[in-house]
Amino acid sequence: MANATLVLQNIFGRMGLQQLAGPVLIMLILAMMVLPLPAFALDLFFTFNIAISVIVMLVAMNVMKPLEFSVFPTVLLITTLLRLSLNVASTRIVLLEGHTGPGAAGRVIEAFGHFLVGGNYAIGLIVFAILVIINFMVITKGAGRVAEVSARFTLDAMPGKQMAIDADLNAGLIGEDEARRRRTTIAEEADFYGSMDGASKFVRGDAVAGIIIMLINVIGGLIVGVLQHNLDVATAAKTYTLLTIGDGLVAQIPALIISIAAGMIVTRVGDREDISQQFMSQLFNNPKVIGLTAAIIGALGLIPGMPNFVFLLLAAGLGALAWEIDKRKRVVEPVAVTVAPSVAPETQEASWADVVPLDVLGLEVGYRLIPLVDKSQDGELLRRIRGIRKKFAQEVGFLVSPVHIRDNLELKPNAYRILLKGVEIGQGEAFPGNLLAINPGRVAGQVAGTATRDPAFGLPAVWIESGLREQAQAYGYTVVDASTVVATHLNHLILSHAAELLGRQETQALVDHLTKELPKLVEDLVPKVLPLGVLQKVLQNLLEESVHIRDMRTIVESLAEHAPRMQDSEALTAQVRIALGRSIVQHLYPSSAEMQVMSLDPQLERILVQAVAGGGDNASIEPGLADTLVRETIAAAQRQEELGLPAVLLVPGNLRTLLSRFLRRGVSQLKVLAHSEVPESKIIKVTSIIGGRV
Repeated sequence: MANATLVLQNIFGRMGLQQLAGPVLIMLILAMMVLPLPAFALDLFFTFNIAISVIVMLVAMNVMKPLEFSVFPTVLLITTLLRLSLNVASTRIVLLEGHTGPGAAGRVIEAFGHFLVGGNYAIGLIVFAILVIINFMVITKGAGRVAEVSARFTLDAMPGKQMAIDADLNAGLIGEDEARRRRTTIAEEADFYGSMDGASKFVRGDAVAGIIIMLINVIGGLIVGVLQHNLDVATAAKTYTLLTIGDGLVAQIPALIISIAAGMIVTRVGDREDISQQFMSQLFNNPKVIGLTAAIIGALGLIPGMPNFVFLLLAAGLGALAWEIDKRKRVVEPVAVTVAPSVAPETQEASWADVVPLDVLGLEVGYRLIPLVDKSQDGELLRRIRGIRKKFAQEVGFLVSPVHIRDNLELKPNAYRILLKGVEIGQGEAFPGNLLAINPGRVAGQVAGTATRDPAFGLPAVWIESGLREQAQAYGYTVVDASTVVATHLNHLILSHAAELLGRQETQALVDHLTKELPKLVEDLVPKVLPLGVLQKVLQNLLEESVHIRDMRTIVESLAEHAPRMQDSEALTAQVRIALGRSIVQHLYPSSAEMQVMSLDPQLERILVQAVAGGGDNASIEPGLADTLVRETIAAAQRQEELGLPAVLLVPGNLRTLLSRFLRRGVSQLKVLAHSEVPESKIIKVTSIIGGRV
């Protein structure tokens, strides 16, 4: 028992009073339905019901916009449940104790049954019926219709509002945080009006329940009074009817107040003033209108037989109000004229703050792809991009710049494009909710969908519905979702442009990071022996040919060895490649001791060596020879690919740089290695000879 008490103390200690208020209120409401209440408790809860309804109405009148009272649909449900619980509790006590007199159900019900309707149950029935009709037929029905139409219009207007936000964001009028806040507000508005449309049914059902409960109380009271308490029919009818009317009125008046609050919430327009301010500023702001109304009422007051005093008194009051408003406007207007001239934003001078630097990496998406990159919705693509940057840093060897994501109204709804320093390097389309079935080359059948191509590698593909995933996989397709399509495309382009992504800032950050591990080696090399710019160029040369720079220890040691004798970045790159030879070959042939490579015909090799020796850094290849060389290299690379082998061309060291740059334009997957880069442990097997017919 002590342990249970301690557990409860810990639970309630962690929960604040605000967290406990809701559950306690709901439990009290449910308890009133099943537990008998004394008359005093019933008076207390009826008074609380009236007070809470007044609070709700005053809050509804003083909010600037409906979303400031977004909990109103829930409040509507709770107050309706509270009234119904009170009806059940009061019915129980009326039927049990009603024969003892009009005060049997408490002072509140007695007051509403006697003082408000004069103790006349016929008048009470009429007043009750009128209140129910006003609440049910007029206010609740109208508010429900307004909420329904508002919800529909809000949903229909969402795409236009989203596009307007995108336009403001693209124009630079707002930032990403403001755009995200506006999108959240639009979604909350749609949810609010949808909830109000459903919550209005609570009040309508409450009115119907009030009528049924009143009939049950009257009929049940007659039966109980006559049969159980031996009252005559007239006495029983008067007693129980008055109690029932008091019970109905004390419930219907708060219900009417709540319905009025609901109507105020859904019918208000504008968010700069509350309802009272709007009412006064728009209805009693024109002295001409009020003065004309005073004249009309005064004219009616002069007609014989009319209540002249009342009409003339009201006309005088309206005339005085019109004169006062006109006088106040005359005082305010000159001040407004003197204050109005101000410096317009357009006249402000330009400043360096207007110069916005380009993002290194950018991703622009159409508005239908926004959920994939929205932080508030935990977009799947955001997580994938974070994973791409982390994997790139682990595999390639440096941290790529963050990807700046924004929506672009000029793009198609499902389109995206990838930018490098403001220039488009890739574009495509993705369809959230659908899947991309990529044909790897051999599939057993066709799957229904929209034919396209994989944006990353250009393979034939089909956009299919999510339900066709298993069928497509059974046919041999590679099936991925929309976020994976965009992420794969982005990853491919980042790897392809790794050299451009390694700027001076990234190189310095890499050096700073390496200094923590190899402080002496790095300090002796950069910038004492080798300028940072030369180091950057060497690393870029490696990255251009897909050589990762993870092994910075080997790179720095090789540069430290050769940099004192040479400063040329191309010569240093060649020496670094020799030092990284084992890693380069391992990347191309991960699990084989034998290297199946392409080679140059000896005659062609001699011609190229002579061209390099005669031209130096500006060596060129004769056009006819160049065309033949490219054509035969493409054919040889295709044969290598058909055999499942990498397209690797093995050449002398002095030809490697020239051929790599020249042939890479026509054969993107080609890798050119120098003899000196191949480890002695590898066995070389030539599968194709290029230039045999030269």
